[in-house]
Amino acid sequence: MSLREKCPIINFGDLGDERGKLVVIEGAQAIPFEIKRVFYIYDSDKTVVRGQHANRESEFVLINVAGKSKVRITDGKEEIIVELDKPMMGVYIPKMIWKDMYDFSPDSVLLVLANTHYNDGEYIRDYDEYLKEVIGCNDK
Repeated sequence: MSLREKCPIINFGDLGDERGKLVVIEGAQAIPFEIKRVFYIYDSDKTVVRGQHANRESEFVLINVAGKSKVRITDGKEEIIVELDKPMMGVYIPKMIWKDMYDFSPDSVLLVLANTHYNDGEYIRDYDEYLKEVIGCNDK
């Protein structure tokens, strides 16, 4: 399975009308898991890189609800870059996928939905350690 198949773009329905836009995201319906944690990243700039980790248990959906940002996603073999620039578009990131979020516009608000509560012990923050776990090698 390719990385694009593992990490698909999700397009949410725009239910707005003349009063304005409305996007609804329901766990285990619009996204492939029940939502247990929600957080958002804002007030970052083009020079900031967030993420820089993989998770052993957590799955995520990332949505730029305002502005735009990019996400570099890799499984240690393939790499893709997704530009999140529409509030009705997200990217699904399963467990054991490395992610870097960067190139934030000044008005960026990156919403993150997760299937787990926060647990620092399930994070892999060293890329070489990640490669050892995911593909069993020491080289990049």
